[in-house]
Amino acid sequence: MMKVLLAAVNAKYIHSNLAVYSLRAYALQHSGEIRPEEIEIAEYTINQPMDEIMMDIYDRGPDVLCFSCYLWNISYVECLVREIPKILPGIKIWLGGPEVSYNAGETLEKYSDVTGVICGEGEETFSELMDVYRGQFGAGQTGGNEFLRIKGLACRDESGSIVETAPRPVMDLSRLPFMYEHIEDFQNRIIYYESSRGCPFSCSYCLSSIDKCLRFRDMSLVKKELQFFIDHEVPQVKFVDRTFNCRHDHAMAVWTYIKEHDKGITNFHFEVAADLLNDDETALICSMRPGLIQLEIGVQSANERTIKEIQRTMKLEQVKDKVSRIKESKNVHQHLDLIAGLPYEDYHSFARSFDIVYGMRPEQLQLGFLKVLKGSLMYEKAEKYGLLYQERPPYEVLSTKWMTYADIRCLKQIEEMVEVYYNSGQFRNTMEHLEQEFSSPFAMYEALASYYRESGLFGVHHSRVARYEILNRFIPAEKREEYLEWLTLDLYLRDNVKNRPSFLGENKVTKEEAAAFYKTEAQELRYLKEYEGYDGRQMRKMTHLERIHGQVILFDYRRRDILTGNAGICIIDNI
Repeated sequence: MMKVLLAAVNAKYIHSNLAVYSLRAYALQHSGEIRPEEIEIAEYTINQPMDEIMMDIYDRGPDVLCFSCYLWNISYVECLVREIPKILPGIKIWLGGPEVSYNAGETLEKYSDVTGVICGEGEETFSELMDVYRGQFGAGQTGGNEFLRIKGLACRDESGSIVETAPRPVMDLSRLPFMYEHIEDFQNRIIYYESSRGCPFSCSYCLSSIDKCLRFRDMSLVKKELQFFIDHEVPQVKFVDRTFNCRHDHAMAVWTYIKEHDKGITNFHFEVAADLLNDDETALICSMRPGLIQLEIGVQSANERTIKEIQRTMKLEQVKDKVSRIKESKNVHQHLDLIAGLPYEDYHSFARSFDIVYGMRPEQLQLGFLKVLKGSLMYEKAEKYGLLYQERPPYEVLSTKWMTYADIRCLKQIEEMVEVYYNSGQFRNTMEHLEQEFSSPFAMYEALASYYRESGLFGVHHSRVARYEILNRFIPAEKREEYLEWLTLDLYLRDNVKNRPSFLGENKVTKEEAAAFYKTEAQELRYLKEYEGYDGRQMRKMTHLERIHGQVILFDYRRRDILTGNAGICIIDNI
């Protein structure tokens, strides 16, 4: 019996690999009389020891081993490809995925033990590959190199020369079977789902722009599959559609369905172009349950020349308007992206882009760095832009004509500050006020990064409370007393810290005051009406009292905001 192993090396355990499940499901449905036990799936992570993965593959003993290759795992896969033939002589190794599709011949030249590469869309190609191998490992032997008859492959002919077969036409997305019937196998994992493939845009840094054939899965199938996720109370479903809202009727149909059938548990993640959102879509989004959806919006740059040069279509003012309108509804987590290292964007231009996007006040602002991907237009124009980038994955920018490595280094450190002090959501009130002490938000994070650098704080593991203490020391001495109030508010909004940090001072609710409050509250339930049946001691474990700005605030950690994670608060008037 043939034994095939589809191997995925994910970035984290919580991730799942859509590709290997789709390949297996399609092959089982379309590839002759192949049996489920002939194709196994193994998912690993880049955090596992290499030996552990090799031992598991050895124990499974596949005849054919297929790796799904991406930026985050290609270095790992390359190591495995070198070692596995030593422990499993004669094994056939195939690679597929975006990291090898556009330089398949080069990959085969580099790795003599790799049998071939599946180029581009893989379901039909893999299915036909399985038919060939089933003949080889089954009763009937196939003659010659049957692989050369399969479209969408790169392999070696009888003479050992590398041959790339004709490209495979794109497939009808509705032919793909649903691969999540055994949803129990994805416990505590993010589910990835696609309702479309291809991208209508031509952004020069992105490989998605190469696939111009935009097509959609039949909506009746999509609705049935969405209902499956909702009924099985899947925590999160991430749509991998490159620009989900590029076709308005499709987006409206999906969003209307999940709103009407929502059971209050599943969250759906979408990548959208905010400037393409029309009034009907925006109104629908604003009417949804808080936390039902989250949006990822790629702004990338606010520099008009940069946007034009990278062949991106974006109307910045419309992005601002749509992000603002959605933010006002207070029901959707918005994640906005910027990319450093794009053409015609220097350090000062990027600072301006940062301030503009920061001013939209997204829940998260990702400061990313250009990755020069093989097969992209950016890769072809690297010399024109003076682009120097890492030779190792993820091929990240080191410098350009407009931005030096020193600039990139500074932005890397600013990125860390943004992650810690903005994207964590733990310092929101303090940072909003502290921003007023600087000429711009970018200047604030730049100064904070300089403080970390000069104090030797980078590269050191800091506890959450330590981050508050560092921020307190960063604040000018004459302002610290004022900002202690905001630091205290931020700390207790997120954490029920029972050992109050000493740097917060002594302006606190005393033990006697707290004891009296909780004794009375257990009897009267004036502020904690949902705590009926709890005594004062139990209430105290799940809440906290703090004196801030001359008022006593009660933090309720059972009543957290679904978007921010902040505790519910109310003002206590009798302490």
